[in-house]
Amino acid sequence: MVQKAKILLVDDRPENLLALEAILSALDQTLVRASSGEEALKALLTDDFAVILLDVQMPGMDGFETAAHIKRRERTRDIPIIFLTAINHGPHHTFRGYAAGAVDYISKPFDPWVLRAKVSVFVELYMKNCQLREQAALLRLQLEGGGPNGQTKESAGLLAELSARLAAVEEQAEALSKQLDDDSADAAAVATAAHLERKLTGLRRALDALEPGTGGAPSLPAQS
Repeated sequence: MVQKAKILLVDDRPENLLALEAILSALDQTLVRASSGEEALKALLTDDFAVILLDVQMPGMDGFETAAHIKRRERTRDIPIIFLTAINHGPHHTFRGYAAGAVDYISKPFDPWVLRAKVSVFVELYMKNCQLREQAALLRLQLEGGGPNGQTKESAGLLAELSARLAAVEEQAEALSKQLDDDSADAAAVATAAHLERKLTGLRRALDALEPGTGGAPSLPAQS
């Protein structure tokens, strides 16, 4: 059974959290509420999230400050953040959101279909990434127990399946990069997609090195 991804919803207004839950319920993932930046940071200490929807205007610790804390933590710095705001202060305000580490910046009222589609992309990438990590761990165990050459028929088949799954994630990442390029020319958003592509490139190199005749099983790169 595939475990559901967790999506963190951060907003100080209960009615806004209810609206987000109604929009995203169709994705059939686990929606976690946080009514403040402090509560969001506490949730991030124990759980892994596919994406964070973060309100900008909150009393106390606002969205920008919350995002800064998230990006400073090694455990959470690569989690995609989508900023939601009820006000539009122009390009400078939007740039501040991207500079804080957001992959997207959406003004309220937003199109529910668009928001759901954007979130689903990050959920899909997260789920595929989790599957890759699990299969990589299983592959490593099989290679370690595969005799002098480190290869068994089962591990060779798993290696082929893992490579195919990685190809699907690479295709998703390429589509995401194109989408970000179309939606905004902001360098921070494009850099986020580039970061993901670099991680996938590292995985691809590691998998290529596992092919028979390449000299053994290197450590697969960690995926955050």
